[in-house]
Amino acid sequence: MSEAAIQHVVSPADAALVAALGARPIVLVGMMGAGKSTIGRRLATRLGLSFVDADTEIETAHAGLSIPEIFATYGEPYFRDGEARVIARLLCDGAGVLATGGGAFMREETRRRIKEKGVSIWLKADADVILRRVKRRNDRPLLQTDDPAAVIAKLIDERYPVYAEADLTLHSRDVKHEDIVEECVAALRGHLHPDAVATKSPSA
Repeated sequence: MSEAAIQHVVSPADAALVAALGARPIVLVGMMGAGKSTIGRRLATRLGLSFVDADTEIETAHAGLSIPEIFATYGEPYFRDGEARVIARLLCDGAGVLATGGGAFMREETRRRIKEKGVSIWLKADADVILRRVKRRNDRPLLQTDDPAAVIAKLIDERYPVYAEADLTLHSRDVKHEDIVEECVAALRGHLHPDAVATKSPSA
């Protein structure tokens, strides 16, 4: 992963969780405004892992063009193809936390790669939460419309059944970021059973 984690003293329990992950990245999926980048950075710091945002990597690969500029210049299909290639590369970088764009998980090939290489967490947010959060920014290509609420509702209908294929699901809501991070860690611990990994005998 390309963005180094802030130095942080990792607890023994969290270190065991990271050991259970091995070379698998934690991949956050979900809608725009679900908090993937915000929670991802804090989760990475908590676990002593690196963090990378796939959208930032895509912008870097296009000489600093923003995501809206890439959409406007080349179109969404071009963007999605590039997004899939970037995520495929990032998944091979080993343990870390990866935040993906809202549409990335909709591509079957990308879902398969995430399943094979990482552990996915869907940050599931309600429509009103998403709308309130995205109104703070004006750089969402899919929301350049007179009725963003209708677009969000349509995307939820299309995407949530697919997001549900993620390994874990957490409710993204307006609470302290540290509470969501704690829930991520607890869910990962339940999924990976790090204590069983740590106590397994060498001859097992």
